[in-house]
Amino acid sequence: MTGAANEGKALEVVVDGTSYARIPIRTRVVMPGDDLDAVISEYAASVVQPGDLLFVTEKIVAITQGRSYRLDEITVRPLARTLSKYVTRTPYGIGLGMPETMEMALRECGTPRILLAAAVSAVTKLFGRRGDFYRVAGDKARAIDGPTSGTIPPYNQAVVLGPTDPRGVAARVKAQLGGVADVAVVDINDIGGNILGSTLDRAGEQRLVRILRDNPLGQGHQSTPLGVIRKA
Repeated sequence: MTGAANEGKALEVVVDGTSYARIPIRTRVVMPGDDLDAVISEYAASVVQPGDLLFVTEKIVAITQGRSYRLDEITVRPLARTLSKYVTRTPYGIGLGMPETMEMALRECGTPRILLAAAVSAVTKLFGRRGDFYRVAGDKARAIDGPTSGTIPPYNQAVVLGPTDPRGVAARVKAQLGGVADVAVVDINDIGGNILGSTLDRAGEQRLVRILRDNPLGQGHQSTPLGVIRKA
């Protein structure tokens, strides 16, 4: 089902004097073993029009790449338990504030980099500066999703890593759509977002972040992991 805004979200937004519609695309729950190309064909191909931009959440890209792990599959080291205690949690996502997500960050980014990020963050927090942990740890750490109360099952009991080669994925999906629309793999939540890979230039990516600033796909049970941006 498409065309209706998610609850609490506006269908249109004005950025740099231009009005854009952000059209959520509702899907079934995407599962490990699903093929992303098949999901795009089933749900998005009939919606996308020439000149549109299709944005795809990094979570479904990662899930279809086999990069989701049940909590009971993750063996947590004492270091991960210790480090996770010092991560600030927010209502919008647990980040690395649980042992399982921190453990996966240690695996993804390497223990030395995570320890360096933790050390830098500990020092700069003393001066009132926030966010240095993720600036040092990098996009791989930032993209790790842990379970929250609003997460759709079975991912309310899973950790999902960031996707592999999101820029390549965006290029492949654009080709699948016949090249008529740009594509972006996005990591968007209710406090901000990042473009992990796209077929846009840098200016286009910066504009896209502003268009998606209020997270039109929502943060909970909406089941809208795809969306189309269209000039209104």
